[in-house]
Amino acid sequence: MSSFQAHRLDRQRGSVIGLAVGDALGAAVEFMTPGTFEPVTDFRAGGPHGLAAGEWTDDTSMALALADSLATAGWDLNDHAARYVSWWRRGKYSVTGACFDIGFTTRAALARFEELQDARHSADSSPRASGNGSIMRLAPVPAFYAAMLPNEIVLLIERCVESSLTTHASPQCLSACAYLGLVLAGLIQNLPRDEVLDPAWPPLARLQELRPLHPEVAAIAAGGFRHKQPPQIQGGGYVVHSLEAALWAFHNAADYREAVLRAVNLGDDADTTGAVCGQLAGAYFGECGIPAEWRQRLGGDALIEGILQRLFLP
Repeated sequence: MSSFQAHRLDRQRGSVIGLAVGDALGAAVEFMTPGTFEPVTDFRAGGPHGLAAGEWTDDTSMALALADSLATAGWDLNDHAARYVSWWRRGKYSVTGACFDIGFTTRAALARFEELQDARHSADSSPRASGNGSIMRLAPVPAFYAAMLPNEIVLLIERCVESSLTTHASPQCLSACAYLGLVLAGLIQNLPRDEVLDPAWPPLARLQELRPLHPEVAAIAAGGFRHKQPPQIQGGGYVVHSLEAALWAFHNAADYREAVLRAVNLGDDADTTGAVCGQLAGAYFGECGIPAEWRQRLGGDALIEGILQRLFLP
């Protein structure tokens, strides 16, 4: 393996492990109002699901199901959805062995998939169904297909968008996955953070030509998050707010730790803000940039490692 390949592998793995660590950090303060809890500095037990320190939620479970599908079946939306159903119904891919949390939009889409067996058309496409459930799990897709940037950007964007269709088909969600996936692929390909987040980045212009972003997502891509601070930045469940909050926490952080702690301490949907920011920070700083004490104490490490080894074969 060349030095470039080794560094890229570190960032590929970092994007997925970073997701899980950010999720686990935020789990204990999920749904809590900013300022009402002791700031998060490390894993802690508790939260609405009574998890142990280092355990993670549905964000990571769905990301692992998606990663396992890619590693096993290639690109197959029905296989994605079937693995999500296995998590929902039987607890597969869960750190506790049971599904203890699932979003309403995700549940409705998976129930419709069970009926239709057509993952491409199972999700609600209306703007009201614009939660953050597809960006929270996205990392395995741009990590697996990062080498498509820039020469196969059309297919890269298509994969990121299609990954949302199984559960979240609104214009806002599809645009958020397209933009976040493109940014993640750029970071995994070792492009400078300032370049990838620059509104003038050529691949972003190409994305806008191929699939014009929803206006709210386009405003984020234009750098609007740089000029805001909490409470304008909100770690809520709306996909636009979630993406904006994660980028705000990440864009000028000195390291992985600073980025994800900024994200989870926004409160509200803290596990998902942490998971989305963790994807970005993990892709940029790499697995080696995630504090070792967090990697070593992360729940379900054998499950995660087994899937990652299959996904990123040397």
